[in-house]
Amino acid sequence: MQINIQSLQFKATEPLETYVRQKVEKLAHINAQIISGDVILKLDNSDVNENKVCEIQVHIPGNNLFAKRQCRSFEEATNEAVDALQEQLLKRKKD
Repeated sequence: MQINIQSLQFKATEPLETYVRQKVEKLAHINAQIISGDVILKLDNSDVNENKVCEIQVHIPGNNLFAKRQCRSFEEATNEAVDALQEQLLKRKKD
């Protein structure tokens, strides 16, 4: 699975990109038909501590799945977005 990571308004570190890539790659264990994933990491312009945003779009033949989470850290936002996508994939698998 090909994973594209973009970081907006900041430069993502190599360990952060590796962490995100590993988490998103785990989705392929649920559905082997996943073609690619697009991840956008960005900072929300607010005074709130939870200003790290992770958006993940997964491309599957005939459908795309999307999750967006905002948390205190990019790692936490990534975990929550991947969890949401896992739920969507499992629900889709049952149908």
